[in-house]
Amino acid sequence: MNVLVTGATGFLGGRLVEALVRDTEIKTIVAAGRTLRPHATVIHEKVRYALGELSDPRYTETLFDDPPEVVVNCASLSAPWYAWQDFEEANLKTQRHLIAVSKQHNVRRFVYISTPSMYTTGRDRRYVKESDPLPKKLVNYYAQTKYAAEQMLQAASLPHIILRPRALLGRGDSVIMPRVIRSYEEGRLRVIGNGKTVVDMTAVSNVVQAIRLAMSAPDEACGEVYNITNGEPIALWEAVSYTLHKLGLEPPTRKIPFVVAYAVAGIMEWRARRITHQEPVFTRYTVSTLANTMTLDITKARERLGYQPQQTVYSAIDEFVAWYEKASHDKG
Repeated sequence: MNVLVTGATGFLGGRLVEALVRDTEIKTIVAAGRTLRPHATVIHEKVRYALGELSDPRYTETLFDDPPEVVVNCASLSAPWYAWQDFEEANLKTQRHLIAVSKQHNVRRFVYISTPSMYTTGRDRRYVKESDPLPKKLVNYYAQTKYAAEQMLQAASLPHIILRPRALLGRGDSVIMPRVIRSYEEGRLRVIGNGKTVVDMTAVSNVVQAIRLAMSAPDEACGEVYNITNGEPIALWEAVSYTLHKLGLEPPTRKIPFVVAYAVAGIMEWRARRITHQEPVFTRYTVSTLANTMTLDITKARERLGYQPQQTVYSAIDEFVAWYEKASHDKG
């Protein structure tokens, strides 16, 4: 079997390629990405890296020179702050091109990595199901374009499965924990709200497992959306404190009321749009994520895909800390 993995030079895509090379049924893996990163590069005879921009249809077509049976689209612009055009280019144009070429080559299965960010309402939400109504207006451009990309795939008459994994952790994480650490080092990290936020997070190894299950799931599991988490809601600020303690740092204790933080973030967003034209220190989405409980129901993934999380959240944090300390030491 030939497989195309987009976003293969990123956190999730890199870990997926690393796992797929051990699958004896897979013959070749085309690993598409923008820039090779040492921690996400897999040197193996099965892997061929193809660097370029998925927004370029000619580049996308070259990825199908040796047509894949399965496409896994892990590529996206995931950030709380960019212009609409940036998200449209990265999350919609690329999806459109990949779907078109996949249909031309009769791809057997298209697995799309989406996001549960579209569930965000600015209030606590517990055990959200895939079928629960979405907010009338999605929280930001990222959520809006990812949902639009889902709809595009669902309308494409292409065998597909959509996964919505939440808050990925583990070796190679370049988003969640590094941002927490950077905020701490810059003296900006505060407990927002009452400090009792409960969230679902996901070890990246478990997301890789979910993708592999989606690649080979029976046809009756196709055409569906699946929440993916560790299935073990945790206290967010306890996890943050645990991470900082492991790094020899003293966790923050100062608290900021949610309404104050949310209002300040709104002012920062206004200033960023009108004056600085740079990403603000905090956005209202970031504040909401840190202050509001959000857990997901993964019953559907368990029952239809056979998904069973293996690695715990705290094991994934330990894995991240070991990797982060080594990477920091290697940088000097």
